[in-house]
Parts: sequence; structure tokens; C-alpha cells
Amino acid sequence: MEHDAEARRGFARMGFGCKHYRRRCRIRAPCCGDVFHCRHCHNESTEDGHELDRHAVQSVICLVCDTEQPVAQVCCNCGVCMGEYFCRTCKFFDDDVDKEQYHCNDCGICRVGGKENFFHCQKCGSCYSTTLRDKHCCIENSMRNNCPICYEYLFDSLRETSVLRCGHTMHLQCFHEMLKHDKFSCPICSTSIFDMDKFLRALDAEVPNWQFLSPRWKKATSTWERDGSCATTAGTRRRSSPASRATSAATASRTTPAESLPLSSRSQPSPDYYR
Repeated sequence: MEHDAEARRGFARMGFGCKHYRRRCRIRAPCCGDVFHCRHCHNESTEDGHELDRHAVQSVICLVCDTEQPVAQVCCNCGVCMGEYFCRTCKFFDDDVDKEQYHCNDCGICRVGGKENFFHCQKCGSCYSTTLRDKHCCIENSMRNNCPICYEYLFDSLRETSVLRCGHTMHLQCFHEMLKHDKFSCPICSTSIFDMDKFLRALDAEVPNWQFLSPRWKKATSTWERDGSCATTAGTRRRSSPASRATSAATASRTTPAESLPLSSRSQPSPDYYR
């Protein structure tokens, strides 16, 4: 009998869901009364732009037997588990437990990537990779802002996030796009996103005979070294040869200090791939 109940509980695992999550239920949105696979499906379909409050969800519909019921992990009618990972606080279901979901009480939402791999920075207001503990510049509520490139809200974004040396944050994908367009400073505060000491040492090795440099190059380089700004980077790169530009770009890529947050979510998927 117990074997039958366990088999029923695991029935159709990973067999239902949407592009965001694998789960065996749908949720009824408390705001509009409509039924969706998840809150992201709701938010993407609303014409007026209103968003679903995950914590306010009160009822779910089992996708195996189509029974509507109060939020619970196991269907009250057919006994199927509607999500191998279940958070009663967030009303969150997910069959894909390989994401290593966990609930952060300080964030107030579920994250992915394994609780042991993250810590909650009280000043920055979000979960960061343990590799950033005592190694990042804190900016109050830095994750509770929009990405400076695409303007998507970062805190519960499904996309991976990077923390720059200055403490500001952006999507990892946006960070890479910024580099492709030769932008090497934070779009918010203009601080260099690279360790300029390492970068300048690479330039020293590339151009050992400084007496052959033009006065304009020398002035730009000395300014760069003095204040760590990338304001002259574009001009410097324009004056370099194609081979020099390739070498400099490769060096920049190797020395980038930005840390990907496997937040969810990643992941880093950013921590919440993000609930």
C-alpha cells in the first residue's frame, strides 16, 4: 500500500510545466482570477502590466486530476506530488530539484544554486556567492535596482547577474555585451570594471620602449594609471594596432573581476533563476 502511494506521488514527475518551471499544477492568480502555470506566465500575458504577488496565491489546480484545492505539495484528490521542491511561503513548486532550490528568509523568496553556496549580504540586500564574502564592495540594496543596460529589475530576474568591482550589479549577458562594444567602465559610476594594475602591466609588457610613444599616448596612459578611469580607453584602443587590440582584449577578458552569481538564479544561475 505504501509502495502504491509512493508510486502515485511520483507519477508524471517532470511531465508537466511551462518554459519556466516543471511542475504538476497550475496556480490561480489572486489578482485577476485567471489560471497560469506560474507567476512568470501571468506577468508575460497581462496587458495592463500588473504582476502576480507570489505570496498571495491561495489555490492551485492539479494537472493530473484537474482538482482545484488550497496550496499544498500533494494533491488532496489523486495523491500526486505537484512539485518535488515546494515552498509554502512562496507558493512555489518545481520538479527540477537539480537547481538546488532554497528559501532565503532575508530575501523573502526562493533562490537556486544550493544554500551552502550563498550568503545573504544585509547591506546589498540579496544573496551573493560565497566567493564574494568579504570580497565585494557593498552598496545598499544594489540588487534591488534595474539593470543599467536592459532596465530589467535585478532582484528576482531569471537571468544570471554579475557584481562589478564598484559594487553595482547588472546581468551577466549585458556585461558581456558591454565588453563587445568596448565599454570597460561601470555605466552607473564610471569606475573601471577591470583591475587596472594588471591591465597596465600587460600594456607595459606589450610596449616595452615607452620613448617611442607619442606625447598624447603617454598623457592618456598616465591619466588612466592615476585615477583608474576607463574614460580614455576608447581613444587609446583607436590608436593601437589590430594586433595590440586583440592582445589587450584577451588580457581584459582574463583579468575581469566581475563575479557571476550562480545568485538564481543564476545559476551563477542567478540565485533565483529566480522564483
